Amino acid sequence: MTVTDGTIRHDWSVEEIVGLHELPLLELVGRANAVHRRHHDPNKVQKASLLSIKTGGCPENCAYCPQSAHHSEVDLTRDKLMDPAKVVAIAATAKAAGAERFCMGAAWRQVRDGKEFDAVIEMVEGVRALDMEACVTLGMLKPHQAERLAAAGLTAYNHNLDTSPEFYGRIITTRTYADRLDTLATVRSFGIGLCCGGIIGMGETVRDRASMLQVLSAMEPHPESVPINALVPVEGTPLAKRPRIDPLELVRMVATARLVMPGSTVRLSAGRSSLNREAQILCLVAGANSVFYGDTLLTTPNADIGEDAELFAAIGEPERACVSASAA
Repeated sequence: MTVTDGTIRHDWSVEEIVGLHELPLLELVGRANAVHRRHHDPNKVQKASLLSIKTGGCPENCAYCPQSAHHSEVDLTRDKLMDPAKVVAIAATAKAAGAERFCMGAAWRQVRDGKEFDAVIEMVEGVRALDMEACVTLGMLKPHQAERLAAAGLTAYNHNLDTSPEFYGRIITTRTYADRLDTLATVRSFGIGLCCGGIIGMGETVRDRASMLQVLSAMEPHPESVPINALVPVEGTPLAKRPRIDPLELVRMVATARLVMPGSTVRLSAGRSSLNREAQILCLVAGANSVFYGDTLLTTPNADIGEDAELFAAIGEPERACVSASAA
């Protein structure tokens, strides 16, 4: 039997992870909750706010993403990079609503030096001055750019693997899996935390899900943050007709991630809007300890503001107004 006592390991096999994922659900959640309690405060759920600072026109062809320039049928307004002062003001509003972490996403293939990157540096510095964690997702970047982000105080860099190495080519062909791993290595080399996870519900198998977790768990140290996303099908994208996953599939993925990466923050991310309150709480019991809140995640819907207030009240946190970054 695979040991699941919360020991930090980097040698998980895909077969072991599949075995965990396929445990009877109550056994899986029970084990994951025990490991979660060993490494984390079970009553602590970090609230993170996410803002699209530059929307649309991305040259990548990710099959799930409405921001790809390859998906011309998607109804999405392209927006230029936002003004840093406005971004910092939105972050301050998010902090007042309870957010501890502010995440900024730009629809770029890779970072380019110049005024736009200078503006991102200003945003990071402004968010950190608010005593908030700052995370960005900007695509691929070079060592000197990672060095600048580190000097600005960046807490974490988000760069998801999306799926397994085996399934990856069916989702994106404009950037290789090795490109993603290279970017993660560059980020790590400058002491910036990694925010790296993936998406389920794109047509992958359970083994693909386990293979993605195996890649993440082999990193030393494990990524500090692991977002678990469920596909949100968007009209005009190649995955628009994919059925939404059963909520219990998300519970299983969260629990399995918790078991193989005990110390990481597991973030309940895209797809949360399709879960009722009880399913979200089950994900928290299974090991998720962070959520994105506000009514939009970059360009896709998130849980309703009132529903989030009810969720946090139900788990014992004081009710607070959850303010969307996009609406601030």
